[in-house]
Amino acid sequence: MAAGRTLYAKENRCFGKAGAGVDGLFLGILLLLLAVGLTMLYSASFAQSQYDTGYTVSTRYLQKQGACAVIGLAAMFALSRIPPGFWLKAAWPLYGVSILLLLSVLLFGQSVNGARRWINIAGLQFQPSEIAKFTMILLFARLTTGFGPDAGLFRYGVLGFGGALLGILVPLALEKHLSAIMLMGLVAVVMMFVAGTKTKWLLSGAAAAGIFVIIYISFMGYAGDRVTAWLHPEQDPGDTGYQILQSLYAIGSGGVFGRGLGKSRQKYLYLPFQYNDYIFAIICEELGLVGGLLIMGLFACLILRGYWIALRSTDRFSTVLCAGLITLIAVQTILNLGVVTNLLPSTGIALPFFSYGGTALAVNLGEMGIVLSISRNRNKTLLQEDLL
Repeated sequence: MAAGRTLYAKENRCFGKAGAGVDGLFLGILLLLLAVGLTMLYSASFAQSQYDTGYTVSTRYLQKQGACAVIGLAAMFALSRIPPGFWLKAAWPLYGVSILLLLSVLLFGQSVNGARRWINIAGLQFQPSEIAKFTMILLFARLTTGFGPDAGLFRYGVLGFGGALLGILVPLALEKHLSAIMLMGLVAVVMMFVAGTKTKWLLSGAAAAGIFVIIYISFMGYAGDRVTAWLHPEQDPGDTGYQILQSLYAIGSGGVFGRGLGKSRQKYLYLPFQYNDYIFAIICEELGLVGGLLIMGLFACLILRGYWIALRSTDRFSTVLCAGLITLIAVQTILNLGVVTNLLPSTGIALPFFSYGGTALAVNLGEMGIVLSISRNRNKTLLQEDLL
């Protein structure tokens, strides 16, 4: 009887400290970000929605984003219950599927502004690049586990990871998807560093990537225009510099406390893509510096908690996979905020959980489900240890 009471007490202590379920703090922050994101999306998009529908519907973009949020939450719940070992086995097959999807874009994809990035299946439009981001992270985690200490050698740490990365980046370059190339390159560098690739090779790779970007921009006129607009937006306020100037007007007019939720002026067709890449400018206009800092704080908490989960994972694969998925969110957030405030040239990278884009939202939520699965696996291990 005493032994039974001791076992019961140990079980209760374990649930009190970590529990056998997912990480509650990470999940709470994530759901809060999603709720705030949907609220701000509606506020930023209702004027555009009315204009696009002949002033009959104000929730066009919210409805689509809400539907994708439901799909993403369902995916997050399902993936949170799949053990990390499944992804270790699925890494190579999913990597191959993502490359086929990227290549299919070149043949069957829809072209917008001279760039092919979207596939339309049964009326549903999605970007295979969003799936490719995940599969690249997944494969890098798989390779890290396979390479082990050899990741510090040039053969594995550079040629091994580099070859896997090129399989994704070459189709993206043909799609003229520079933003995805930059994003995945940055995430890859972080994952290679975590895997043990020597710093000198990472610095050399960064220099080579910089040269590639310069050459790429010189051949892609639209990308070069973005750099010019970034450096001197005031020289062409009616064309290339228009968007960033309107973004800065929105941020500046918000002041410390903002105009109030729903009271933005720039969203009335002054600021292009106000519900997408530049939604943070509307947030600053309506909620001010205080609101913007609070949202940035929520992202910081989510990212730090995600790295906390990664560092305390039970195996190397889970650690690297979790770190990669969190780094993807972190890099997207930093790049988007940098563009909106004109610290960086326009990249076309959305703000996770806020910007309009069904594929990105659903995939991001699904990826967070894998992070929750890793936290669940760790908590289950802790519970088993306490019960012994």
